[in-house]
Amino acid sequence: MIVVAALALVVVSVVLAGGNLVAVADVRLRAVWTVASSMAVQIGVINVLDDTLPHAVAAAAHVVSYALAAGFLWANRRLSGLWLVGLGAAMNLAPILANGGVMPASPSAYARAGHVVVAGEFANSSATPDANLAFLGDVFAVPAGWPLANVFSVGDVVLVAGAALVLHRASGSRLARRRGAPAAATP
Repeated sequence: MIVVAALALVVVSVVLAGGNLVAVADVRLRAVWTVASSMAVQIGVINVLDDTLPHAVAAAAHVVSYALAAGFLWANRRLSGLWLVGLGAAMNLAPILANGGVMPASPSAYARAGHVVVAGEFANSSATPDANLAFLGDVFAVPAGWPLANVFSVGDVVLVAGAALVLHRASGSRLARRRGAPAAATP
């Protein structure tokens, strides 16, 4: 949820920087079904079926959701700045793969965010004391008691920065304009 909120702030930043959201809407994206399917799988596994699916099935579905998102990124790889979104996603996928389909979270960050491990429930991110690639896991926290208290990773930060780059470039905002470059370009 914190990433979604950060993305909403990115959209606001586009408007504040004089970007044209209509230009963003005019960008032709390919294989949109893959990213839509990726989100549906993640929502299903994390929010709907979290306590009904066997852990191995939920973990596999979590990984599959990243494969679907990778299909979207590949199909749209010519979109200016999308490579940074891909880098952020890869930075998240690496520790997920290295830890059996679950994003490892720093136990201290997990506790700061007010999260509690619930036995038998799949969590896409879970406190993992001796995780592989722990530095790429959810090591940052918005503290409990704050709006959107949660844990997040450096990959999440890079992914949101990539989305900002894509949206600002596609919208022709002041933040993305380079001397001599057109205001907005579509692939």
